[in-house]
Amino acid sequence: MFGNKPKINYKYNERGLLQEFSDYVDKTYDQHYSLSKYQATEFIMDAGHGEGFCIGNVMKYAQRYGKKEGKNRADLLKVIHYGFLALNNHDKENNQ
Repeated sequence: MFGNKPKINYKYNERGLLQEFSDYVDKTYDQHYSLSKYQATEFIMDAGHGEGFCIGNVMKYAQRYGKKEGKNRADLLKVIHYGFLALNNHDKENNQ
């Protein structure tokens, strides 16, 4: 099924950006707040506050982009990361 998939000629560097995002997420697992067995985000999600937490952080980093430290690329990566976490939370809440 996957072997016959045609190669897509992306116009906006999506393949490269997806790889950059994947590398960014991998690095977050090495940061100081994730070195223990559990991350704070897990507690927030498990307590049923995942949707608000994730959407709030998407809004926070989207609003911060261009203000704190200028047009900080990391802010955009954080927007995408919290969007992914929101999707995961959505799927869990909707049994997908």
